[in-house]
Amino acid sequence: MTDLSDPILLVRPPRVWFGSGVAARVGPWLAAMGCRRILVVADAFNAGRVACLALEGTVTVYGGITAEPTTADLDAVTAAALDCGAEAVVGFGGGSAMDLAKLAAVLPGSGQTLAEVVGPELVKAKRAVLVQVPTTAGTGSEAGTRALVTDPETFAKLAVQSEHMLADLAAIDPDLTLSMPAAITAATGVDALTHCVEAFTNKKAHPAVDVYALEGIRLVGRWLPRAIADGADRAARAGMALASLYGGYCLGPVNTAGGHAVAYPLGTRHHIAHGAANAAIFPHVLAFNAPAVPERTAQVLEALGLSRETDPAAVLAAAYGWCERLGCTMRLRDFGVPERDFAVMAAEAHAIRRLLDNNPRDLGRDDIAAIYAAAH
Repeated sequence: MTDLSDPILLVRPPRVWFGSGVAARVGPWLAAMGCRRILVVADAFNAGRVACLALEGTVTVYGGITAEPTTADLDAVTAAALDCGAEAVVGFGGGSAMDLAKLAAVLPGSGQTLAEVVGPELVKAKRAVLVQVPTTAGTGSEAGTRALVTDPETFAKLAVQSEHMLADLAAIDPDLTLSMPAAITAATGVDALTHCVEAFTNKKAHPAVDVYALEGIRLVGRWLPRAIADGADRAARAGMALASLYGGYCLGPVNTAGGHAVAYPLGTRHHIAHGAANAAIFPHVLAFNAPAVPERTAQVLEALGLSRETDPAAVLAAAYGWCERLGCTMRLRDFGVPERDFAVMAAEAHAIRRLLDNNPRDLGRDDIAAIYAAAH
């Protein structure tokens, strides 16, 4: 944990619109910015409701985004941006759409390849206005400067971080999440939770970010069960949209840690949705880390409305039961993950040093394999 006087850089989108109906402000704002050629990056479902953005000018919709996007998906999106001469790029969907929108705003016509920008601050410039409009309440990608793309040959997550990929406008309209099914609401909601939890229990945890992390956890504890029980509950949807945004605020200056590193191979190798993978892993990593950060672990449980616990077994039981009551799939066997893959997945997760080096307790390969076994 860092001290209040330790330096930290906080980067936020310069414009954040939050609330019911703000999606319709995107088009007029882009028109006022002089953007007439617009590329919308979306999944198939959201490609069918682009009209809610009230876009003007020539609008090209790329609607082929799927979960865990690969380098081939990025190639298709950047080709679309070049073909339409995009002056603005709108990410319209979950984290996958928004991550690829970030890269589509900086790579086409830049002369830089993906390989040349993997890592921190290697992008030369922003080449198009970037707007992010989340339609789930989980990733917080609308607030951040990082994009992830999977290499299908190595199963590695390629992470690009650049302030040039910060949205010029983030329009967070909770009404866009009203159509999310309960299972997706649960999984994406736990993703938002883990962003906050992993930042709060992080080696680099900082008081300037703790305020967002702890309030984000409280928001999830209060509103996620309600959003799952009644998808039309506007207050619950707004509460979760705010929790997701706060989780996004945690990602830049502090970032996630062991939980995300352990969850990533489940997505890249077994195509388990990111939020669902996080839900299955979250209780186990929280319990593993408890001896290193007992007070903060107790605060996490308390913020979720659970009893304060510090004993790893009690922490695991509390967090596991909470996720299970939400309807999350908690056993890796139910996703079809074979035990024979534990060793290779542990090696892949252990190689993600940008996250594991943040973890409050050292996670070795054997520890990671043991977590997979316990979650199986």
